[in-house]
Amino acid sequence: MSEHFGQADGLTHYEYEAFYKALPKKYKAKIVSAENLAIGWLETRTQSEMEIYQQIVKIAHEIIAEGFSDKVIQAGVTSTEDVVWWYRERIKELKLDTWFHPSVSVQRSDAENFDHLRTFDKHPKKTIIQKGDLLHIDFGITCLRLNTDTQQHAYMLLAGETDAPDYLKVALKNANRLQDIFTNNFKVGKTGNEVLAESRAQAIKEGIKPTIYTHPIGYYGHAAGTTLGMWDSQGGVPFTGDYPLHANTAYSIELNAATFITEWNKEVRIMLEEDAFFDGEAVRYINGRQKSFLLIPRNNAMTDILEK
Repeated sequence: MSEHFGQADGLTHYEYEAFYKALPKKYKAKIVSAENLAIGWLETRTQSEMEIYQQIVKIAHEIIAEGFSDKVIQAGVTSTEDVVWWYRERIKELKLDTWFHPSVSVQRSDAENFDHLRTFDKHPKKTIIQKGDLLHIDFGITCLRLNTDTQQHAYMLLAGETDAPDYLKVALKNANRLQDIFTNNFKVGKTGNEVLAESRAQAIKEGIKPTIYTHPIGYYGHAAGTTLGMWDSQGGVPFTGDYPLHANTAYSIELNAATFITEWNKEVRIMLEEDAFFDGEAVRYINGRQKSFLLIPRNNAMTDILEK
């Protein structure tokens, strides 16, 4: 039984009464919830699972890179919805499953302010992709009962460009720095709320505008274990955020950093999410993380964008 962790709650009232009735009287006063045991079992990743997990996350990264290429996207023609459904069809072609519908959104040099919250509470509106756009994807697959959850960015090259503009690279660098600040604060026994507060304070001190909303991953997309912030709860998450970190657990390191872009006269949010493993000493990304933009078009469809 568990009041706050759904994965550790499932005993019906009838089952509890039957269990209680069947116990000898001397044991009835000793009944306690197995909440911590259930959460601990569900959140712990074994060595054999992690060997498989690396392959699954690699597949997810490869599918993202394939879709964020000129194989799928043509400026002025392809819509964000076209790309979303290409991903759904590609997942099925590979005989995989997904635990949520992918989303693709655009930030660009226009008068519209990007509302990152719409990527959580409703599907981004359909948009025709243009040159100079900064694309974002939220994507996950399920394989062998393990789930992935990834957010990455691509840049549509303007005529004559061979790389993303420096001002967008600075924005990505800020988000990567936020990842480092955050994961460096992981320590066995710390609660999710403690790591969240420390990381936000440090990032703000360094001039970064952070939003952190990281969750465990494993048998569920949003799995058992501690919650480290939510997009609408940056001051801490009651109950699930008070659960402590343990070794041999996996997380989707999900966050964003907002950077004001003078050239666009507005903020750009770099929203990153990469699956990672905490061994009790340090956090390592299961198949690397994005440190440079996927470029569209690019000569090599599988340009290495990941830091191993």
